[in-house]
Parts: sequence; C-alpha cells; structure tokens
Amino acid sequence: MTRESITVTEAHPDDAAEIMAVQRRAFAPQGELYDDPTLPPLTESEETIRERFDTYTILKAVKNGTIVGAVRGKMKGTKCRIGRLVVEPKLQDRGIGKVLMKEIESRFPNAHAFELFTGHRSEKTIALYKKLGYEIFRTQKESDTLTLVFMRKGN
Repeated sequence: MTRESITVTEAHPDDAAEIMAVQRRAFAPQGELYDDPTLPPLTESEETIRERFDTYTILKAVKNGTIVGAVRGKMKGTKCRIGRLVVEPKLQDRGIGKVLMKEIESRFPNAHAFELFTGHRSEKTIALYKKLGYEIFRTQKESDTLTLVFMRKGN
C-alpha cells in the first residue's frame, strides 16, 4: 500500500532497531503526557521487538528508504489485537497512521473484531480510532495518572 511516497509492507526482525527508534520518538510525548517515562513502548528493547515477530504480524511504513511508522497485530481467538501504532512525530497528521491501521486490518480477513487500547488522555489517538470505526467498550485504571481505554471494531 502506498500513500504520498509512503510504502507499507511487512517488517522483518532486521527492522527491529529502526522500529524501536521510531516507537520511542512517537511515544515520548505520551510519556510526558502521563508523566511516566517507563511506559512499555518507551522501554521495550530491540530484542523484545525481534521476539514479537514470532507471534505478531508487524507492518512498517517506509519513506525514502527510512521506516517512519509501524503497527502490529495478532489473532487471539476470533479477534485481532492491534498494538504499537507509531508514526514519526514530524510526519504525524498526514494519514500514515490511518493507512497502517487499514493495512493491518486487511491482513486479518478472518477476524470478527479488532481490539486495541490507548491512554485516556490520548485524545488525538482516540479520535483517529473513532474515525476508523472503533468504539470504547471498557476502561481500566492502571495508576493515578493512567487509565487505559479499550476500543473495538466489529463483534
């Protein structure tokens, strides 16, 4: 899938370091928003990302040979769990996240539903997911500063 010179393809374990770097830059504002520099996307190691390739389909968005975004998904029962949607901060709000989401969903045609979560203060992210058809189905308080918002599309 291509949009404005962005190509979305399946990532490979050799992409782990570059994905980790984009992920950390993309989630740094979230760490500040929640006053928590230890959020899992900020502390996930390159090795852990490499291990995720065993159980997840991981897609990357590439511009001029550089990874500028990523997302991962995996089936659990009849549902696809989507996580770690990241886009290089300077390229956000250009539709890359939307393209990544649509592409990861297309990789799981047998999924009855898609589920994901984000933080309650991540208004821009929640708005994106709502535009893509996701609805909030539950929340879970993690700490005094973070409540997770779980969203679903489908049954």
